[in-house]
Amino acid sequence: MARERSSATWLALVYAALVLYASLYAQDAWRWPPGQPLSALLLLPRSLHQSTFDIESNLLGYLPMGGLCAMAALRSAWPAGAALLTAVAASALLSYSCELMQHFVPGRVPALEDLVFNTAGGLAGAFLAWVLHGTGLVDRWQALRVRWFSGDAAFALVLLVLWPVGLLFPAPVPLGLGQVGERLREALAEALEGVPWASDLHELVAAPLLQDAPLHPAGEVLLVALGLLAPCFVAYAVVAPGWRRLVMVLGALLMATVGMTLSTLLNFGPQHALSWLGPRAWPGLLLGAVAAAAALPLSRRMAAGLGLMVLTGLVFGLAQAPSDPYFADSLQAWEQGRFVRFHGLAQWIGWLWPYATMAWLLTRLAGPR
Repeated sequence: MARERSSATWLALVYAALVLYASLYAQDAWRWPPGQPLSALLLLPRSLHQSTFDIESNLLGYLPMGGLCAMAALRSAWPAGAALLTAVAASALLSYSCELMQHFVPGRVPALEDLVFNTAGGLAGAFLAWVLHGTGLVDRWQALRVRWFSGDAAFALVLLVLWPVGLLFPAPVPLGLGQVGERLREALAEALEGVPWASDLHELVAAPLLQDAPLHPAGEVLLVALGLLAPCFVAYAVVAPGWRRLVMVLGALLMATVGMTLSTLLNFGPQHALSWLGPRAWPGLLLGAVAAAAALPLSRRMAAGLGLMVLTGLVFGLAQAPSDPYFADSLQAWEQGRFVRFHGLAQWIGWLWPYATMAWLLTRLAGPR
């Protein structure tokens, strides 16, 4: 019998992409390092100063990478030695690639010590995964997963794990993930600026959309409800009808509350942590929970189809949401202030989660019944 795909495989790929983004994030444009021949770029210089924070962040930053790679290999029935070696090699290769590319990133300094500590973190994570696998805890999780989810639920579980992370990035509407259209318009306008044959297209793209009118209160309530329904239907697509789906709804409500409260706390302080739960948020949560409960008996295929409709309505509705000064200030705080190291993680997940989910739901609908 074919072995079920482990969620650790997808999580390792997602984590590697996020490490690349965090390591290569730059405030200014990339540039060729002055006075450096090509051969020098393949070497990593020794660091003149390594603080305790640098060492700890390098170790802890690559610990999940090594653990996820080792767990993915072990769950695929690889021998323990091969799994550990592969996890360490993947961590070292990722770290070396990031350090080399940091030659081109203003404000970033590649260092041989970073490679050493990153690899050590990957080794520690791989060893921890091997210990967890050897104690049987992973097998217990696997038995629980078999009882609760279908055999092809690996990517769905990754989506459900990432959903509350995406909520940490400021959104114009509570639970409103996927508002990336304005950023794409700005990026396209910048790319077309100064191109002679595209002057008319640049003028059209550069003109901002008129979004002066605020969302209707009922529309905002509906968007909050759709934001809650989205992860519920993802879970329904891999969980059989029954009481377990009700647990999924309660879990989505809990994660929504925790994610939005933490996001508001980070942006506006502890005294405003619950300010997001206003007169339009809690009715939206209630409406979404009632709709999710009504959909408990639906088949998995029907749930996937409705989930696709929910996400389409969510991203379309968010595209109509106007910008407000508080939302703009939140974005500036994340992208230029104290959250600059963390913003890439939540930002990209918040932008891309609905579209990755829609693509996965389409595969569910296109597959065999």
